Amino acid sequence: MILPKIDSFSPQVRRLWQKLDPCTCCPRNCRVNRLAGETGYCGTGPLPVISSAGPHFGEESVLVGKDGSGTVFFTGCNLRCVFCQNYDISRMRRGREISIDQLAQQFLSLQQSGCENINLVTPSHQAPAIAAALEKAKQDGLTVPVVYNSGGYDSVQTLDLLSGFIDIYMPDFKYSDPEISARLSDAADYPDVCKKALGEMHRQVGELLIDKSGVAIRGLLVRHLVLPGDLSGSKEVLEFLAGRIWPSTAVNIMDQYRPCFHAARFEEINTCPDYEIIKSLRQYARTLGLRILP
Repeated sequence: MILPKIDSFSPQVRRLWQKLDPCTCCPRNCRVNRLAGETGYCGTGPLPVISSAGPHFGEESVLVGKDGSGTVFFTGCNLRCVFCQNYDISRMRRGREISIDQLAQQFLSLQQSGCENINLVTPSHQAPAIAAALEKAKQDGLTVPVVYNSGGYDSVQTLDLLSGFIDIYMPDFKYSDPEISARLSDAADYPDVCKKALGEMHRQVGELLIDKSGVAIRGLLVRHLVLPGDLSGSKEVLEFLAGRIWPSTAVNIMDQYRPCFHAARFEEINTCPDYEIIKSLRQYARTLGLRILP
């Protein structure tokens, strides 16, 4: 493992890098020395570890545009969602370690291929390396918007240090009930942490802005995956977004849940949600004034 010469980066990146020893990058606060190769809850060291990168056409239409969203899937995760659809990446940590320079070049390559944006998937635990690579890539000509596509379990302090690097925040807001988030994602503090993170994200980038071609260029877009039996506490989530973040917050109420990974071990989620309930939630969101995106 050859670490970059971090002194050559901006004070902002250096401060993020310092959060690796002891590690306080995310709300887990594992406090291991990742610079020395120790790994905590996420299982990754200081250098970026990615599973894949390329144009993606399955995201929200405002991200995909004509030429796709330039997704980079980061290995590992700071959550343990029992129903994770990308468990081979998040839990089994399928991927390869690369250098900061290689990650910066990957961003530039996605831009050169025509992608509408750089979409950082599951970035929370690799924020220092990502910021360093973004700084280098921007110096070398990166101009497309950068999307922070997280699970919503983010440190406000880390987000503050990312200010200026991120154009579009696209977090999940998974649960409103701490008992459910503890059972299904091993994070009893998830609702409180996510609410604070959403506030910081909105402070930085504001309401979602879309250009004349229908592509998002800046702002906050929240994803909410509806779980069976209202385990996600959807109405409470929507009411929080409308009442505490912004009345017309952009939100994607997602119907993609299906039992994956260890979901079969949990009777209450070993099924799919009722689509009529999802339709009624979208209508309820509209009555709150929220901006519903596909």
